[in-house]
Amino acid sequence: MKVPFLDLKAQHAPLRGEIDAAIAAVIDEAAFAGGPFVVRFEADFAAFCNCPHAIGVGSGTEALWFCLLALGVGPGDDVITVPNSFIATAEAITYCGATPVFVDVDERTYTMDPAALKKALTVRTKAIIPVHLFGQPADMDPIMEFAREHGLFVIEDACQAHGAEYKGQRVGTLGDAGCFSFYPGKNLGAFGEAGAIVTANAELQDKIRILRDHGQIRKYHHTLIGWNGRMDGIQAAILRVKLRHLESGNQLRRSHAAAYNRALDGIEEVVTPHESANVRHVYHIYAIRVQERDEVMRLLGENGVGSGVHYPVPIHLQEAYRSLGYHRGTFPIVERCAAEFVSLPMFPELTPAQVEIAAQTVREAVTVGVIA
Repeated sequence: MKVPFLDLKAQHAPLRGEIDAAIAAVIDEAAFAGGPFVVRFEADFAAFCNCPHAIGVGSGTEALWFCLLALGVGPGDDVITVPNSFIATAEAITYCGATPVFVDVDERTYTMDPAALKKALTVRTKAIIPVHLFGQPADMDPIMEFAREHGLFVIEDACQAHGAEYKGQRVGTLGDAGCFSFYPGKNLGAFGEAGAIVTANAELQDKIRILRDHGQIRKYHHTLIGWNGRMDGIQAAILRVKLRHLESGNQLRRSHAAAYNRALDGIEEVVTPHESANVRHVYHIYAIRVQERDEVMRLLGENGVGSGVHYPVPIHLQEAYRSLGYHRGTFPIVERCAAEFVSLPMFPELTPAQVEIAAQTVREAVTVGVIA
């Protein structure tokens, strides 16, 4: 039995009728760029997040960028974040003209270490972007306390954490704003590129709405220099359908993660994901840590089990960010994890048998001589 790393066809097959009808409705109304379908999705997603405002945009990267712009982050400013994220987190900072300043992470959660913030603080620091990596919420209370003490904005990168919770509160609603990606493989995925921002700040959401539509307050009247960052009507209609199934999908992901944990329990050579107390992890990625990763992945592949690495080169060691002056060894936890992570198959439609095959293959890899 093959175990794909991701199977979007299996996800979409039972929803095909609903999705086809949603797309047909957009075609019938010819509401393709922004418009009523986006407005309806924004209302639904705001309700899902228990937040007053949601703004649909073209991608998760744009969500981060628009938030920073709307908060006045620009040239001369520093923004603290982590280097074990997709590069979009840093790109958004750079494209505002600001400078990413990285901190290391907690070794159990792989999210921002709040104790590292003090050392990274400068007179130029304007904001903090904690990343809810793999669906695990960052430790937001001390991050928010530090931010408020120093007058900093907090933008949550929740692009991998749709429906995750921190102390009973949905991620994205803990800081000044939260950013989500709807890239197709995410827990809530579009049929292309899309993203959203949630915030309780009415003034901030007004400014973001203006920025995403070429700086217009109404057609051909531009109060800001904006950008074309509107969400497509078809993506919004599809996302409305899939949003209705997000909670059940997250529950299945959590069930699969628990099955993996049981199957890999007691194997010293494997570090399984940790779920912090008082949080709800939604397992966008189920990443284990092993030594001799390439050998483990080779055996997985030979047995028909898909796998991946998130992310093999931390942002501070990317060629694109060489100018920041970081070097190998600067963030030892991030770098160690980057060398050891293996992402196992994780999507709602996995079967118990597929989970067991993937886990059994990992067990064999680490206990029958491949890396022992």
